[in-house]
Amino acid sequence: MNARILRLRTRSLEAQPSLSDERARLLTRFYQSGVARTQPVPVQRAMAFAHIMANKTIPIDPDELIVGERGPAPKSTPTYPEVCIHSPEDLAIISGREKVAFAVDESVRKAYAQEVIPFWQGHSIRETLFSHLPDDWKLAYDAGIFTEFQEQRSPGHTACGDKPYKKGLLDLKFQIEETIACLDFFNDPQAMDRKHELTAMAITADGMIAFARRHADRLDAMAAVDPDARRRAKLEQMAVICRRVPAHAPRTFWEALQAYWFVHVGVITELNPWDAFNPGRLDQHLYPFYKKDLAEGRLTEERARELLSAFWIKFNNHPAPPKTGVTAKESNTYVDFALINVGGVRATGADAVNDLSYLILDVIEEMRLLQPSSMVQLSKKNPDRFIRRALRIVRTGFGQPSIFNTDAIVQELVRQGKSVADARQGGCSGCVEAGAFGREAYFLTGYFNLPKILELTLNNGIDPRTGRQLGPATGDPCRFETFADLFEAWMRQLNHFIDIKIRGNNIIEQINARQMPVPFLSLYIDDCIEKGRDYNAGGARYNTSYIQGVGLGSISDALTALKEHVFSRKTVCMADVLKALKSNFDGFDDLRHRLLEDTPKYGNDDDAADDVMQMVFEAYYRAVDGRPNTRGGVHRINLLPTTCHVYFGSITGALPDGRMAGTPLSEGISPVQGADRNGPTAVARSAAKMDHIRTGGTLLNQKFLPQVLEGDAGITKLAQLVRTYFRMDGHHIQFNVVDRTMLEQAKRTPDDYRDLIVRVAGYSDYFVDLTEELQDEIIRRTAHEDV
Repeated sequence: MNARILRLRTRSLEAQPSLSDERARLLTRFYQSGVARTQPVPVQRAMAFAHIMANKTIPIDPDELIVGERGPAPKSTPTYPEVCIHSPEDLAIISGREKVAFAVDESVRKAYAQEVIPFWQGHSIRETLFSHLPDDWKLAYDAGIFTEFQEQRSPGHTACGDKPYKKGLLDLKFQIEETIACLDFFNDPQAMDRKHELTAMAITADGMIAFARRHADRLDAMAAVDPDARRRAKLEQMAVICRRVPAHAPRTFWEALQAYWFVHVGVITELNPWDAFNPGRLDQHLYPFYKKDLAEGRLTEERARELLSAFWIKFNNHPAPPKTGVTAKESNTYVDFALINVGGVRATGADAVNDLSYLILDVIEEMRLLQPSSMVQLSKKNPDRFIRRALRIVRTGFGQPSIFNTDAIVQELVRQGKSVADARQGGCSGCVEAGAFGREAYFLTGYFNLPKILELTLNNGIDPRTGRQLGPATGDPCRFETFADLFEAWMRQLNHFIDIKIRGNNIIEQINARQMPVPFLSLYIDDCIEKGRDYNAGGARYNTSYIQGVGLGSISDALTALKEHVFSRKTVCMADVLKALKSNFDGFDDLRHRLLEDTPKYGNDDDAADDVMQMVFEAYYRAVDGRPNTRGGVHRINLLPTTCHVYFGSITGALPDGRMAGTPLSEGISPVQGADRNGPTAVARSAAKMDHIRTGGTLLNQKFLPQVLEGDAGITKLAQLVRTYFRMDGHHIQFNVVDRTMLEQAKRTPDDYRDLIVRVAGYSDYFVDLTEELQDEIIRRTAHEDV
């Protein structure tokens, strides 16, 4: 890390997240002006985007090599009142909370009170959603049966393909003009709508070109007064780059990085997609530029490392827009989930690992930043050197990179209907979610609380927290004669609430398609231009809606306990279990001990528990998979929690596996915290018994004591574990390498451990920034003492 990068990194780490009202004020004043009042909605949105890009602050650090910020300064985060209006109370919470706080100064509060809230009140997407969603959806949402990702954020969870590296915006504008010229106004009833959308895309292209040129002008002005000749030359060179890209296709490694970054800033300024736009297969996209520049003498390996390091810092300057309420509970972090994929295979199926793949791994290790998140795609065709290099970074306790099975991802995407070539060029974004990069709009619609469904089943559809009849009356559990009767009742409840969730999803998708188009994002996703349709309205080549199941380990162990003790061994009656659950095991210590200690548990390669897990998986899959969405695609499942397993646990009562009320559920497809006692290979064998290929992503967390991975032998064993799990079609695995003592000490004296990073779910975070509940949950995870 040279002096320039060290200074930039230090400033990024020291910058305090703050809330900016700049975008909100610019947007509000644009709509107040009435200049676009008579225009179609897509054109209005495009004109608003162009207005923001023409007027937002252009901050440039003197040391920067890549320019462009989401807000007026690093970690100054904009708001999106057209999606969700932050109330004065929200602003107070955001600025005052102990963890994941944003500074909100008085001028921001004043702008919101006097300008933003009065204009947008009653017109935000959040208010529109809740006014149209049916009562049964709202009751289930309030009960914590599921969450809704679009409650405070917009759709967008997607990744970039190769378009920013191969085409400039002027090329895309030419393509738009050709498409408009071919519209069939005789036979196509949607021809005018297509023209409006295409016109909007062209307006946003002009807006981004102007934004880049504003940076060029600013760089020229800085160069004119800089006394340092070397720095002056750099500023002038950067100005040339900003006049070149993204208007034109990049020609060099530096131009390619800057071109992507302008696109990234444009996407996350247009709206606040959940999750942030993803650069995707970065080593594949950049390698042709890297190889050519090296050959022609424009670039050295050290210079490429410096540019990549500067690129990494840009991501770290962008905390996720602030969340409140349930949205904060389901994803309580500054991390914006831009996940860089490295490795994997090419479109031909050949090994894709190259020299740049290793250089990017070097940058990940050296920069040690939370953002961007990073992962390696590992195929059976990749060399062992590649996975061993990645695991040496994991061993440092950084929590990055996570490891993904390319061969499983390709199978998953092909099963979903993607072409083989598109599947091979895809990967994962966000936490673990698979998609065809640059060609798919795959929306995460919210988390689904699988154990809560059992709680309702054991109470005949009544939520014991509120006494409200939420689900169908599936019978008195004391009258169930067999485990099959219980499981059938659970499936009835499951299908009932999945129906409610999907009906709500379809309403929300239609509202976003009509009222919140994203013409700038649509420029970069195939086949939006060709169709003349917006990304939010089915314009992409593939359109998927995911529902994320949470608590697989908890529901599996809870059902296994009932199967074993109530129905098979008949050592416990259902009435006593129900009394114990209602009292949170108060006075039932012996029963709780039996449920905890004398019951097969998922994660130990025990078919008695793992068979139940497979039953749960199959029921969830059948309830969701293939159900139509409104964008010409279907719903799919994945299994991940972010931090929602803590929230869901807080509103779920005691469970029959011995879990106490209010405590976190299991996370991802990991076993219940502390329940896996037969070692990491047993966990892998249990997890592999589900059919990962029929999901769009599963998340498996493991924790190792640092001494286990010492030396080459430790790395070899861990690499073998990963390879073995992936041969069984496991989708993903990630590791925490840290001991319990250190975590407990960090909880007691956080100021001494400010730089301690841990793997939470699909992301890494500073341990001291986590809630106490999440800290305790990570501490309780099994720390394996051998591989």
